[in-house]
Amino acid sequence: MVVAPSAGFPLARQLREEAGAPLGDVFSFVSGLYFRGKLAYARRFARPPDPECPIVSGGVLVITPNAGLRPADTMITHDAIRAFAAVSIDLANPRYREPLVRTARAVHVAAGPDCDIVLLGSIASGKYVEVLLPIFGDRLLFPVDFIGRGDMSRGGLMLRCVLAGHELEYITLEGAVRHGERPPKLAPLRKP
Repeated sequence: MVVAPSAGFPLARQLREEAGAPLGDVFSFVSGLYFRGKLAYARRFARPPDPECPIVSGGVLVITPNAGLRPADTMITHDAIRAFAAVSIDLANPRYREPLVRTARAVHVAAGPDCDIVLLGSIASGKYVEVLLPIFGDRLLFPVDFIGRGDMSRGGLMLRCVLAGHELEYITLEGAVRHGERPPKLAPLRKP
């Protein structure tokens, strides 16, 4: 839909332009609530060690299928979306794994030894954890409230935290329980 030649909404038009559109905005459109919640939460609570560092620009990084970690404000075009779609997110796929390892190592160096890395992606599957944990070790954290939650519940939780100005509690992924009982459903958001 976002890459359809006839799509007339602003993001689709922006993607057709030479400069493109921000990666985070495109992923938010494509993924819906889950990614929208992650991006809003990360933008609200990220504290990068050096905001000017191009590798950790703004402190908000997105895991891509074929280009590893990229700042959420990276401009992408239709070509980038097509390239993303051509790569399976699978640990056995070197086209996914190798760029993620390479860029995670660069972030590890750029962030320095005292900077924690917070993973807002799936902790239950190995598709991110198995790559990132050996690189970041006990500096790789995740929100403890993610345990037992599915994608949509995590997205809704993060949006509620942004609205309330409440940052979640983080624990280290190393040795953590990553699967658990499903927590109660989130209360509906009340309209102001």
